[in-house]
Amino acid sequence: MTPSPFPPAQFQSFEEKSDPTNVAPRLAALRKAMKAAGVDYFLVPRADAHRGESVPVSEARLAYVTGFTGSAGLALIGLKDAHLFVDSRYTLQAPAQTDTALVEVHEVTSLSIDARRYVKKDAVVAYDPWLHTPGEVRDLAEKLKGYAKLISHDNLIDSIWHDRPAPPVSAIEILGHNRAGKTAADKIADLQATLADDGADAAVFTLPESICWLFNIRGRDVPNTPFVLGFAMVPKKGEPTLFLDPAKVTPELTRALDGIASIEATKKLTKTLEKLGKSEKAVLVDPASAPTAIVDLLGNSGAKLIEKRDPVLLPKSRKNEAELAGMREAHRLDGVALAKFLHWFDGEAPKGELTEIGIVTALEAFRREDESCVDASFDTISGAGPNGAIVHYRVSTKTDRRLNPGELMLVDSGAQYLSGTTDITRTLWTGKASAEQKDRYTRVLKGMIAISMARFPRGTSGAQIDVLARQFLWADGVTYNHGTGHGVGAYLGVHEGPIGISSRYSLPLEAGNVISNEPGYYKAGEYGIRIENLVVVRDAEGFPGYLEFETLTLAPIDTRLIEMTLLSDAERAWLNAFHKRIWDEIGPRVSGEVKDWLHRATAVI
Repeated sequence: MTPSPFPPAQFQSFEEKSDPTNVAPRLAALRKAMKAAGVDYFLVPRADAHRGESVPVSEARLAYVTGFTGSAGLALIGLKDAHLFVDSRYTLQAPAQTDTALVEVHEVTSLSIDARRYVKKDAVVAYDPWLHTPGEVRDLAEKLKGYAKLISHDNLIDSIWHDRPAPPVSAIEILGHNRAGKTAADKIADLQATLADDGADAAVFTLPESICWLFNIRGRDVPNTPFVLGFAMVPKKGEPTLFLDPAKVTPELTRALDGIASIEATKKLTKTLEKLGKSEKAVLVDPASAPTAIVDLLGNSGAKLIEKRDPVLLPKSRKNEAELAGMREAHRLDGVALAKFLHWFDGEAPKGELTEIGIVTALEAFRREDESCVDASFDTISGAGPNGAIVHYRVSTKTDRRLNPGELMLVDSGAQYLSGTTDITRTLWTGKASAEQKDRYTRVLKGMIAISMARFPRGTSGAQIDVLARQFLWADGVTYNHGTGHGVGAYLGVHEGPIGISSRYSLPLEAGNVISNEPGYYKAGEYGIRIENLVVVRDAEGFPGYLEFETLTLAPIDTRLIEMTLLSDAERAWLNAFHKRIWDEIGPRVSGEVKDWLHRATAVI
């Protein structure tokens, strides 16, 4: 095989991140600790105290014990049995990473498990209160009521994890007004007005995306997302307190927050919460994200708890003009990288020498040509042929597959530029496609265009428009089993709540929301199709009271896979206008063979 002309990937590792042979000794050590503590079962979630999609290696307890490295999962470890619960994304990955002779893997639709099925009567079930939310604990307590005893306990895995990595300490970046669009002081003032309306004396924040947005800071504490891990307490009046590892605090950060917020060591969080409680303050916490430890500490010390959704989430999702300008620039930069990548792919794919890892490495290399690209926004999904049908497939050295000419190639990827966050999926042609593949590709494209062209009254939710993307697949008796769209942060998380497009998103869409638009179709064992652009909600011009979408993504959609007879005149016009915009905005930024390729790829159909 021809050596790759690209440097090794820096943003993504392809090595297996787990070794099933470690499971047996680690389970044995954990069970020894459980016996000493009088515990029959111990719960091991994937989450850390900040509930992030990515966790630092020092917090990867589920992976340490079971070997499973997916982004969602829960283990119930008993003295004689062990169960690992995962959703449909990980039904192949989980058994491959763990020791299935010792750990039974269960596919579930929710991690709210039916505990009585797996726990013996009168057993003691323990959990770490920093890793579970009040809602999760209440749900489990209700299921075990009168059957088994549920107790809060120090984390028993930490007691056996002797080579545990140190917590992350990364540099903290201060966002200027040109990037944030609103000062931290103004954001805090708006928040404090909201707290007054809610009858809260203070709010405690644990989500890193909320804290980073509120204080206009970013970091590198976890992969793929520019997060600073910490906690914050914002009073109704006066300066907030930001709790951080002292090793992260620099003179620059201190100056930037001078007169805006005080900075304390994380270890002082407990005393601050106890003080709020003893003063009988009304404290707002989000029961869906705050650790039970924080809620219990406040409640037990006398605070009046106000359990409501994190009040930063909605304003953060409504991007201001500076944030949107950054997102548009990020997509122009990504459009240049994608043009180079797709041109390269078109030339190489027919040779039959490309591999899934080689494709990821090439795409990353093209993105890294721009110095403002600092990370991938998630591990690239690079699925050749049948691997494209695995919705959240992650290629590794063990699974790496050659792309054969004539197979479909699905590439779902994104980048973190200093100006913004991108996420794009393209299904790629490699020389031929069957009539069925063209039919399915076109129905997926029609759904994506239907969302792109939608105009809807204010107050409409993502759940209400989800059907627009599915209707053409439904008409032929097929569908896809994932959401049509998720929220996206502005140089923050690529998956951002609380808005999106699927049956579970009931909140109204608002101007400034950035959302993915990504219908798909998957034929198990054969191929996968997904087409994804990012869109931003805006006021509909000429239609007062209505909203519409502006497409941010600037990469061509492969017209060679389209069954033209299925496209309406309006859909064809939308696609031609989309491609003309790409040519107008990206064409001047590329040259030579890439420019020639882009001209062909965006030609009128």
